[in-house]
Amino acid sequence: MKALICWSGGKDSALALCLAKTRPDIEIAGLLTTFSEEFDRVSMHGVRRDLLEAQAKALGLPVWKIFLPTPSRNAACALPRRGPGGPPDPPAPPGQTGFISFPSNDVYEEKMLQAFERARREGIDAIVFGDIFLEDLRAYRERLLARVGLAGFYPLWGRSTRDLMEEFLERGFRAVVVCVDSARLDSSWPGRLLDRRFLEELPEEVDPCGENGEYHTFVFDGPGFSHPVVHTQGETVLRDPFCFRELTVSPPPAARGLSL
Repeated sequence: MKALICWSGGKDSALALCLAKTRPDIEIAGLLTTFSEEFDRVSMHGVRRDLLEAQAKALGLPVWKIFLPTPSRNAACALPRRGPGGPPDPPAPPGQTGFISFPSNDVYEEKMLQAFERARREGIDAIVFGDIFLEDLRAYRERLLARVGLAGFYPLWGRSTRDLMEEFLERGFRAVVVCVDSARLDSSWPGRLLDRRFLEELPEEVDPCGENGEYHTFVFDGPGFSHPVVHTQGETVLRDPFCFRELTVSPPPAARGLSL
């Protein structure tokens, strides 16, 4: 079975990819990533496209890029709520935060269906997702997949989010926080590395994997990477209700005589 993985560049998709690759019946053919057309950044995470492309190069996989336009001020934003107790949908007007933008439901679905239809034509059988427990989000994905005859595969589904984070660390992944919901984590969290101290210091009300949208990450090394994605941290930027840490691609360590 040939599959694409819905790829944000963060910890959940990285662990889902790692687990999917252990399955002898699944061949990962590429990464499927949505970008803000206006800002040229990964949707929701706010990571620059060149960083994600460097990540894909280290993984040895092509990126299937979906560019999502910024909506009009009156458009309804895409995707269902993150789940019971989670944050509300991203605000539609004005449709952007300065790092990311949210398309209308109709536009989002049109773009995703175009990508799924192309995948089906090119022999793809399934899409892998890093979802864990959000039933409404999974149901939404399944409805879209069914329209083009693709299957969904969810290797993290139903597992303890604390256990998943422990496995992520035990497998040797390295990641940095790039975006937080500023209502639940303050500006000291973007830029932090994911490690056991991070887990220990998370507030009790925050899901260990940030599955309710509390935080998002960029994975720069781990299983499947031929080399680390060398990057530089920049400023912390508040774009209510989100707080971002800017990352930029750095020259490889060999070129600078430095290591990570």
